[in-house]
Amino acid sequence: MASSKIFVVIAILTVSVPLVLAVEHLVGDETGWTTNFNYQSWAAGKEFHVSDKLVFKYPAGVHNVLRVDGTGFQECTAPATTEALTSGEDTITLASPGKKWYICTVGKHCESGNMKLAITVLPELGSPETSPSPVAASPSPSENPVSAAIAGVNVSGSYILVFAIAAILGLVVA
Repeated sequence: MASSKIFVVIAILTVSVPLVLAVEHLVGDETGWTTNFNYQSWAAGKEFHVSDKLVFKYPAGVHNVLRVDGTGFQECTAPATTEALTSGEDTITLASPGKKWYICTVGKHCESGNMKLAITVLPELGSPETSPSPVAASPSPSENPVSAAIAGVNVSGSYILVFAIAAILGLVVA
C-alpha cells in the first residue's frame, strides 16, 4: 500500500516540478510597463524559458501590450488582427522557444517612449534541450564500473529534485 502511495506522489511531482521551476518576470520590475524606460537593458542578463510568465503592469487605459514580429517591433506597428492586452496587469505565458517581441501601440509610446521589449525564450528548464549532452565515458581499468556508468548519465535538475523529494517522502511513509 505504501509503495502505491509513493508511486502516486512521484507521478504528481514529475508533472508539477517543471511548473514550479517557471519564473514570473515583472516587466520593468517596480517601474512596470511605461514610457521612457529601457526594456532592452532590463532584459539583458535575464534568462527567459518556456513556461515562464511575463507580467506587464501599467495603469489600465494608459498603455497596452501587443505581441508582434520583428518587423512590427522595428516599425512599432501591429497587424490589424493583433489583439491588444489592456487590463493593466497582463500575464503572458511563454509557450515556445525563440524570439518574442512586445510593443505598446498607444500614441507614440513605442516610437518615442521606447515602450518595446524583445526577448529570446529558451527551452523549458529541465527539458532535453537545456540539459547538457551526455558525456561519453569509457571506464579505465582502474575506474569503478558504477562511477563510469554514472558519468555517462544525463539527469536534469528537476528530476533529481523529484527523486530527492520522493526519497524523503519514502522515509516518512516507511
